[in-house]
Amino acid sequence: MTLIVRSESPTPERSTVWLEGRLDANTFTDLDDALRDITPMVDNNGTLVLDLSQLEYISSAGLRSLAQLRKQMHDRGGRTLLLNPQPQVKKVFDIVKAVPVKEVFASVAELDQYLDHIQRTVSGQN
Repeated sequence: MTLIVRSESPTPERSTVWLEGRLDANTFTDLDDALRDITPMVDNNGTLVLDLSQLEYISSAGLRSLAQLRKQMHDRGGRTLLLNPQPQVKKVFDIVKAVPVKEVFASVAELDQYLDHIQRTVSGQN
């Protein structure tokens, strides 16, 4: 099984990347390579969203890639948010506590509500 990585035209503020297939020891370099091209397009303090709705499996190698991505974005003042993980993938996150719960969203609407709240807080509209 392969890993397919797609991204929309990133904006400096936000970019979404979709993962499909398996993220494991055989495919984690595919993600690392794709993100090496995508993350520089997102400004410092920007947000990178990973849509995991089509990700069927994640191994420790995949977790390592996500941890490195989160660290890179954090070091630039940005954030990495995870969207729509399948139950089996979310269970892995829960077990290893690899991702803070506040960074995992069940739907685009939930993610947009969170991002709206963050922006209102920063702009003083809350």
